[in-house]
Amino acid sequence: MQYLVLSQLDVKLPSIKQMIDGSLNHFWKISYGQIYPTLKLLVDKGYASFQAKTQEGKPDKIEYYITPEGERTLKLWLQQPIQQLPTEKNELLLKLFFSRHQDLPTTLHHLDTYYEKLISRHRTYQGVKEMITTCLIDQEDAPFWIITIDYGLRVSQAAIDWCKDTKKSLLKQKED
Repeated sequence: MQYLVLSQLDVKLPSIKQMIDGSLNHFWKISYGQIYPTLKLLVDKGYASFQAKTQEGKPDKIEYYITPEGERTLKLWLQQPIQQLPTEKNELLLKLFFSRHQDLPTTLHHLDTYYEKLISRHRTYQGVKEMITTCLIDQEDAPFWIITIDYGLRVSQAAIDWCKDTKKSLLKQKED
């Protein structure tokens, strides 16, 4: 029997969110409010099972396992074609779209703040990639984890470059 992806690293249920945020957050957002209902749904549909494990001096740990039916359903889902290109909701782009209604220093401040957050995100992705390549490279899924983290690295780098170019463009417009 294999672990369900959510418990693959043998984590306690309360830390599933942290694991998802540390590994999937650059392309798949999930809230605490989605985790428990999703796990219940997977169990109800027969795609997963669980087992409570008693721990000495700690609360019971619940481990989730993918069932053969869950494995079949996952494989079928993986074979389905991609239906759409996701639309990004980006508050900065919305504010830039309407920026003629605000002063340039405020617009530049928004860009600078966004830039710093991108730098932080990019460093996080670099750290995740480093952890995978040094500590988890023997994992069967490691090449696929690296592929997805590379996507995050490239997208964040492109956005960093865009911020620099946009700031230059706005400053040049002011001069003209």
